[in-house]
Amino acid sequence: MSANTLSRRALLLGASASLVVPAVAQAAPLPDSLATPEVNRRNISSFATQDWRDHFESLGVGAIVCDTVSRALHFWSEDGSDYRIYPTSVPRTDELTKRGYTQIVRKKVAPSWTPTASMMERFPEWKPVAGGAPENPLGSHALYLSWPAYLIHGTHDTRKIGRPSSDGCIGLYNEKIEELYAIAKIGTQVRLI
Repeated sequence: MSANTLSRRALLLGASASLVVPAVAQAAPLPDSLATPEVNRRNISSFATQDWRDHFESLGVGAIVCDTVSRALHFWSEDGSDYRIYPTSVPRTDELTKRGYTQIVRKKVAPSWTPTASMMERFPEWKPVAGGAPENPLGSHALYLSWPAYLIHGTHDTRKIGRPSSDGCIGLYNEKIEELYAIAKIGTQVRLI
């Protein structure tokens, strides 16, 4: 009878071990030779880090790269000690996307919004919105670029972040544009890629 009891115990221990081993194996990291390379899935969590030297000769008073593919804004302070990445909204189409070099020429808290002429052609019902209004598409803060009608700004509509949803601007969560507004200086160089 003790042989049967031992067999039952062995069977139960063996079954328990077979449940534990896969969990332990899943927790163990793969060796480098078996690891697969990272894949850019083009969502809010697929940021690819950038190096400012790939875009600018020097940092000047600071630098920003707006990556429309990974939908991220990269910021470097003037001495390079502060590097931050923010999720963004990006233009809906390539026709609305301006790429190249520009800079921050003006900053505004509670900016007012007026639709551009091309917006009015497409959406004649759109009307200007006062700064600070909850329905203001520019959100709480705006960084104006040297290109007319192109901004880096906040948004009250958080569904837009991580998606192609703007008419050309780069949008950030209101709390993130407030943070960037505080550290980005007039003259900060900007590149949209």
